[in-house]
Amino acid sequence: MDKPENIEQLKNNIAQGDFKLTVKVIANAKIELIDFSCETVKIKVKQRAFDGKANKAIIELLSRELKHPKSKIAIVSGEKSSNKVILFTKI
Repeated sequence: MDKPENIEQLKNNIAQGDFKLTVKVIANAKIELIDFSCETVKIKVKQRAFDGKANKAIIELLSRELKHPKSKIAIVSGEKSSNKVILFTKI
């Protein structure tokens, strides 16, 4: 599936069924955001990449912005890397 161009397109993709999203994570950022403007979706979180704290912050940010349950979002690849694959399970 193609990379979503914005948050609404991502919501629509998830609503259609389970959806995998490849992202680049920037931990220890000054602000938290989801950036769709690059070739790969970038997610910036304030937490440091230590003890899984950044991964937890990624799921919390995505859950909050997409209004999707945290229990339906999982990092399926790249848990210890800045490049991750995130699985959104349909509600």
